[in-house]
Amino acid sequence: MNCSASLYIHIPFCNSLCDYCDFFSEKKSKYSENYIDSYLYAIINDIKNQIKFFGINEIPTVYIGGGTPSVLGKKIKILFDFLKTIPDFSPVEFTIEANPESADEEFLEICRKGGINRISLGMQTFFQPSRKAVNRIGDIDLLHERLTLACNYFPDTVSVDLITGLPYQNEKIILDDINHLLSFPVKHISLYSLSVEDNTPLKNKVINKTVILPEKEYADSLWLIGAEAIKKSGFDHYEISNFALNGKRCLHNLRYWQMLNWFACGPSASGTIINEKTCSAKRYTYVDDIDSYIKKPFISNAECEELNKNVFLKDCLLMGFRCKEGLDPLVFNKRFGITIEECIPVTLELWKNKDKMLYLNRFLSDIFSELDHKSLF
Repeated sequence: MNCSASLYIHIPFCNSLCDYCDFFSEKKSKYSENYIDSYLYAIINDIKNQIKFFGINEIPTVYIGGGTPSVLGKKIKILFDFLKTIPDFSPVEFTIEANPESADEEFLEICRKGGINRISLGMQTFFQPSRKAVNRIGDIDLLHERLTLACNYFPDTVSVDLITGLPYQNEKIILDDINHLLSFPVKHISLYSLSVEDNTPLKNKVINKTVILPEKEYADSLWLIGAEAIKKSGFDHYEISNFALNGKRCLHNLRYWQMLNWFACGPSASGTIINEKTCSAKRYTYVDDIDSYIKKPFISNAECEELNKNVFLKDCLLMGFRCKEGLDPLVFNKRFGITIEECIPVTLELWKNKDKMLYLNRFLSDIFSELDHKSLF
């Protein structure tokens, strides 16, 4: 089997854990240098095994996320050197996530030499009181310095994350953040609304009222204000939380949203490999345990599930409608033997001329309600 599949690599280490984050990560200071080396070699073995197991002969995009990949510093070269040994390895997009405090010049130079051609910086906000309130490290001078560096090293492909709904934020602060950001030559912006997840320090602080967040309606309005300001600056709002200048969409994430193959390595990482002949998919997710992953880094030790045709169709709709253009109609028709219009005619008529992306949860609820009352296959 020859298979084209994107690659996601999870780096589960951070210098400091932000109060709102529920992604799997541990403080890097807990682990020895040798332990981190062992983790990277486990990733390498996993990539080798999965390439062989799935018959992967092309890797169109790579995304190294976390956690905070930049905390690896020059150790990241271990991964880069291995990836270059993969036959015909030439991804059109090779992204790495970084936080300003660890994205120094040495790291950026190693990334550029290692083949990285896109960097995603977790800025979140330039407003220091908001940063401190959620335990986000890095002062404003450092943010400016490192964003300048990133734009110098990757002048055409810097992406930046911002968060709305943080403590102390108001309309002026959001607009100041965006204006600050737009004074740099960034090409892609992810604008997220703060979510208070269970089992996070932020959840406990909100319950104990040691942190006060904006009221939900006001927080929602801050996101809308931010989104409008970004769009007015020439960015295309192409996905729920993502905005890009022309030609600068995140190709890796688009593969997720269009339900194309990707394989994944690292604890908590999840991959999906599609069988186009049977119109089904295999999904696997590694447990949140670094020790376990180092000992047995292969998908036979991950939690696996088979997605039948009906489940796979729902996943395609769920992911595809995150994007402004919706699903690729040709791919959908080829996979399922029906058009999108034939699949959900009632919902599409109901939502004609409405903003499906902005009210995605309601739109999807109507889709699944319609599908629950019919048999397609």
